[in-house]
Amino acid sequence: MTLNSTWIRLGLEIWLGLKIGSVLVYEEICTQLKSYVCLGEAAMENHVTQISREDLEDLREAFNKIDIDNSGYVSDFELQELFREASFSLPGYKVREIIETFIAGDTNKDEKISFDEFVSIYQELKSKEFSETFRKTITRRDGIRSFGGTSGISSEGTQHSYADEEKVAFVNWINKALAKDPDCQHLLPMNPRDESLFTSVRDGILLCKMINLSQPDTIDERVINTKKLTTFKMTENLVLALNSASAIGCTVVSIDAHDLMAGKPHLVLGLLWQIIKVGLFADIEISRNEGLISLLIAGEQLDHLMSMSPEELLLRWVNYHLRNAGTQTINNFSDDIKDSRAYFYLLDQIAPQGEHDYRMSVKIDMSGLNERDLDRRAELMLQQAARLDCRQFVSPRDVTSGNSKLNLAFVANLFNMHPALQRAQINSNGIETTHIEAETKEEKTFRNWINSLGVSPYVNHLYCDLCDGLVILQLYEKVNVPVNWKKVNNPPYPVLGANMKKLENCNYAVELGRDVAHFSLVGIGGENLNEGSRTHTLALVWQLMRRYTVLVLSDLGDGERVGDQIILSWVNTTLSQKRKDTQINSFKDKLISTSLPVIDLIDAIAPGTVKWDMVKRAERRMLTDADKLNNAKYAISLARKIGARVYALPDDLVEVNPKMVLTLFACLMGHGLKKANR
Repeated sequence: MTLNSTWIRLGLEIWLGLKIGSVLVYEEICTQLKSYVCLGEAAMENHVTQISREDLEDLREAFNKIDIDNSGYVSDFELQELFREASFSLPGYKVREIIETFIAGDTNKDEKISFDEFVSIYQELKSKEFSETFRKTITRRDGIRSFGGTSGISSEGTQHSYADEEKVAFVNWINKALAKDPDCQHLLPMNPRDESLFTSVRDGILLCKMINLSQPDTIDERVINTKKLTTFKMTENLVLALNSASAIGCTVVSIDAHDLMAGKPHLVLGLLWQIIKVGLFADIEISRNEGLISLLIAGEQLDHLMSMSPEELLLRWVNYHLRNAGTQTINNFSDDIKDSRAYFYLLDQIAPQGEHDYRMSVKIDMSGLNERDLDRRAELMLQQAARLDCRQFVSPRDVTSGNSKLNLAFVANLFNMHPALQRAQINSNGIETTHIEAETKEEKTFRNWINSLGVSPYVNHLYCDLCDGLVILQLYEKVNVPVNWKKVNNPPYPVLGANMKKLENCNYAVELGRDVAHFSLVGIGGENLNEGSRTHTLALVWQLMRRYTVLVLSDLGDGERVGDQIILSWVNTTLSQKRKDTQINSFKDKLISTSLPVIDLIDAIAPGTVKWDMVKRAERRMLTDADKLNNAKYAISLARKIGARVYALPDDLVEVNPKMVLTLFACLMGHGLKKANR
């Protein structure tokens, strides 16, 4: 028996002994346990992370969620989703490396992974990640806090850690952003020096408010429970927050309401960073800020600038101002900003000049550059940033230590407050920039859905970020279409022939869609995806999203394919059973523009959820556009609150977008059937 399996067996035996209440059994197990102390010491020397009973139960629960047919196995292409269910997300390339290693050593060559095999893989990965924190309890070292048990057989054998400076930065940002919100007065201000952040998220209100701060009107605040907060009502708020966070592109597949209710620090901070980042990056996009066109360099095409990520644009923006200041540029937001020099010159360039009103002018004091102590210099720099109302996210220590995440947030806030860019009609390359087409609502919905699934890399631009086929192939795995990653070309691509490698991936993506997923891809070839064709890319992504949405319905049934008519029939049957008169004859029915069929369906699924005084019924066909929009906002948020992961927007209901209407009703059907089967 291996050491790993011994510890697992002992953990299970101890649990069994305690459950049956046998003193003899318990004492016998303890005797065995003592005999393994020396083995445990050896395990520590070899950095083997042991798995506690609770962790083993969590792994089994995660495994069962993926093993939907109860076969006792999962396929290799489901491994990444399994890791996410186990709260241990890995990038796609790493999972593919693990799969290749596993297949090479798979004695039965069935390319299927049993629970025991998964535990072994998981344990090995945990051993590498947490070997240095095996014996530690809640500690603090260089700003890192660890929490968990003292050994592999404790109730919290697996440790997690979080950066204390991130907690401080987020608390200060939230305190300022929500200071005047009447619904948060019982929570704010939070103390950045204690753990109050992790208890303040328990009722869900703070998270809902932060989501709306990052993406206004994502949540209809009439739906948030703010009074008489029972555990049930707080859970409703947390479910609403998680589903809304998913709708704006946050990855929440490894988080549930119980995690947030428990205030698990690494999960709370991870979710908050995603939410804050969405807000900080919202306007760092050319169609929303055409002044960014000023960042074009000689000989560069506009398309290249438009394909850049917000992080890349921020770096380009900083360097644009540093060049204007006649000083050295930077390559990153870590090592290159530690001496604060770049920040001093950046602040000097973006400070308001007040050409027409001297009272609006801010003169940056550059004398801090003469300070030799870097911590003191960083403090003097931040004092100047405070004069621009931009002293957020970083402390002097965060600057001098080169905390890239917090420095990125600091720079993003500087950009949002003081971009100091002029919108040019004709740039130096002779490109006319009178209008840049903005991302459509449909494109934004698809992009947010893709990102919420945790694909890598993050998708900032729907077409150019999908042109190498890698994200599309990851989406196939999400909808249970197996991908042979040996046939896939991964970056870095060769200098010569890079596009050919990407085209091969796109050809494979079309092949899978046509031959395995049985999508309708008439007239679509790999070259269309590779070239970023809007029409062809949208056609494929829509079919992926539709399959993902209705997949849960197949899981709940006998695995049969669920068609539009089945969903429509269920909607009308459910409405009629509850004596609702809002029947619809298709997903194009104009009655849907009132949102009344959706609201009635929610009431049928979750009685007592709808506050009818919030709903405009009047004469259905006579509702004003404002009334329809208010109903739609209310309906979407209600759907998310009861547990349906809805990506549709209120405008999709008002305009009766049949694609998004279908996904909404499918999500409600899935939730309704799950509830009925409990």
